[in-house]
Amino acid sequence: MKIAIAAEIAPAKTFIPILEKLDAEVIGLTHGDGASELLEEFCSSIYSIGQGRGKEAQKRSNFKIAWLVLKDIFKAVGSLRGHDIDLLLTCGNAGDVRKGIAAAKILGIPNLHIEQDIYNPIEMIAYSNLVTVPSKQYKNLVEERYGLVNVRVIGGYPQASYIKKTALHNVEQIKNMYNADDFLLMVLGGDVKSEDLPEIIKTLENLHENILIAPYRFDKDHVLNLVKSPQLKVLDGFVDLLPIMNASSGMIYGAGMGLTIEAGAMEIPSIKLAGFHSQHASMDLAYKLGIPVVVVEDIPDALENLKKPRGQWLIDNGEKAVSNVVELINNFDNEKSRSSGFSSMRKIWKERSKFR
Repeated sequence: MKIAIAAEIAPAKTFIPILEKLDAEVIGLTHGDGASELLEEFCSSIYSIGQGRGKEAQKRSNFKIAWLVLKDIFKAVGSLRGHDIDLLLTCGNAGDVRKGIAAAKILGIPNLHIEQDIYNPIEMIAYSNLVTVPSKQYKNLVEERYGLVNVRVIGGYPQASYIKKTALHNVEQIKNMYNADDFLLMVLGGDVKSEDLPEIIKTLENLHENILIAPYRFDKDHVLNLVKSPQLKVLDGFVDLLPIMNASSGMIYGAGMGLTIEAGAMEIPSIKLAGFHSQHASMDLAYKLGIPVVVVEDIPDALENLKKPRGQWLIDNGEKAVSNVVELINNFDNEKSRSSGFSSMRKIWKERSKFR
């Protein structure tokens, strides 16, 4: 079997425990920083299909964005063509999914999509042949809200299985690297807007704690310009967060499903920023894990009661989810269904408009 995967860094972590159990040649289509480094040992070849829009997206016109997406779709088509791909795997709700599924549709390659975001999926999953979700509750939701006709329950999040098996650096090594015996980690992810940064930085400075800031999608220099306290250190834009999380005394993060799974599976005492979503699957999961979801001004109070998440069930269910996805892939010819089509795409597009 020949499989292609389209992945940013968080979906790459979802795919790795699945790929470890498959007997297949794998072609990687990577998107953004970090994914190719994670996937290189599992793929016979890797092709970049572009970068995420990141936080500079507001500076681009809709026409410019559409043109860049179209260019990347044809880059993905060129990367897939001639490899006799049997199946494309996708996960998440970012540009890698949109570009990968569009390219697969052009080439007649079937697609299995692992859906985790639920309330804000990418509209192109309407053209997937199979869509998986973590629970029966979410299956009912996506069928009723989006009209999807080909949904399977896998019972968990495969990424949790990856985290369980990840070798972490020595805690003292990390502390020496950043010259901090005791520190908090702040991750500025996709749930943070540029206009939120001054309030976040000011709140962190008023804590009078040693804090490492991972700017993630923000420009490091832009974040540095906002920092006045020597107790706040800004990391490079892309770093391996898991060892730093493991060495920290706790984490504050403005990000979605990937970091929530990681915080829960590693049982890192954490606070999730509410961000601009009134409803999000990562918030559902945070509440279930016991991770408080707060606005920026409530960070100091939340830190007073910081506790480890209840995460063992996440790892157990992650292992089951991996096995269920592998079974679907190995029996894909029997399991696959027709795609849900244009009416579902339109319903998803309408729902996504609430998140813009």
